[in-house]
Amino acid sequence: MSIESPEKSATAALVMEVWSDIACPWCHIGKRRFDTALERFPHRDRVEVVWRSYQLSPDTPAGLRKPEVDALVEMKGMPADQVRQMFAHVAATAAADGLTLDFDTVIAANTFDAHRLVHFAGDRGPEMLAALFRAHFEEGRVVDDHAELVEIAASAGFDRDAAAAVLASDAHADRVREDLAEARALGVTGVPFFVANRAIAVSGAQPVEVFTQLLEKAWEDSGAVAGSDDAGACEGDACSV
Repeated sequence: MSIESPEKSATAALVMEVWSDIACPWCHIGKRRFDTALERFPHRDRVEVVWRSYQLSPDTPAGLRKPEVDALVEMKGMPADQVRQMFAHVAATAAADGLTLDFDTVIAANTFDAHRLVHFAGDRGPEMLAALFRAHFEEGRVVDDHAELVEIAASAGFDRDAAAAVLASDAHADRVREDLAEARALGVTGVPFFVANRAIAVSGAQPVEVFTQLLEKAWEDSGAVAGSDDAGACEGDACSV
């Protein structure tokens, strides 16, 4: 299947697409690390970042309202103590990056409508995404409840009535489905997944240094600057797309 590269804005030399899920703690950590790398990147004003939707558990019923620990025990058949140990490891990793993950309060949710809100946010999508991550992982809010989603959007500075109208309709559902279909076509099986100009990619919540290498390599390959034999290349889980 042929996948076209996304159109760049008039000022962008590099388009970074990031597939992530709001219910994915590593996506939350990966966003923080990527944002840090991008902030330090000298050409950041020429980089366009497109946040794309992904669902790790699309079959989770909306309104389930089950603690994430219980949902994983049921879904994976893992002992509860093993799940809690796994959560403790992820929370400790997040804390080193300045993030708080309170898995004792996390509620399992279907994230489709939350992804619709990220698309609704447009250029402010990263702000909406950050608010949803906080709501899900720090505040124990139910991110598939429409009333909760409206409050989350409003707390991030978005128009309450506009957000409610989006959720009451099917707005942006096609865009979420298109993101999911493109992820399948690209062979994405886990998130976060970072793609530069549909040419090189890195999967996982990589260290800041790896995201820096990705940006530098993608910038060089974009033709925006002359090539260099000793330019840094992507490491970790880098791959061709």
